[in-house]
Amino acid sequence: MRTVRHALIAICLAAVAASAAAAVKDSAANGFTVENERTVAVDADTAWKALTQDVDRWWPKDHTWWGRDSTLSIDARAGGCFCERSGDGRRQAQHMTVSFVEPGKTLRLLGGLGPLQGMGLNGAMEFRLSPGQGGGTRIVLFYRAGGYTPDDLSKFAPVVDKVQGLQLGGLADYLARGAAPARP
Repeated sequence: MRTVRHALIAICLAAVAASAAAAVKDSAANGFTVENERTVAVDADTAWKALTQDVDRWWPKDHTWWGRDSTLSIDARAGGCFCERSGDGRRQAQHMTVSFVEPGKTLRLLGGLGPLQGMGLNGAMEFRLSPGQGGGTRIVLFYRAGGYTPDDLSKFAPVVDKVQGLQLGGLADYLARGAAPARP
């Protein structure tokens, strides 16, 4: 297991080496904070609906456990699950637990994403929605992760930053393609 983890880290670090991760807010051996943001040309209700109800349509499938065979869902209520199921329903993952919901403004989830979960690390991830300058909705994806591990977590920060940028980009691209508007 440790060899697989180190191989994943090496591959991810190599992929990130070509680009700078500008949104790493802080990092240390025991944790890090990353933040990405995008402004989308839709109202907050439409962005919220896409975020919470259409996650399977915009979350990059190459950042799931079972790729194209995966179905993602977010139960946007305190204690709800950001979950993944394989096509046959036998393989399942609880990525994070919903801890705070303020529709149209804030969705907070707790847990470790991807390999961080298997390392016993924890984190707080927030999607923060607010009016964008000049219209639309500004979406900030904030993630702070940490905990004990023999590995230096500061090395993970640029990798996680890049992946979170891809995830937020998936949401922004989905909204730009014309996600269904929110119902009143």
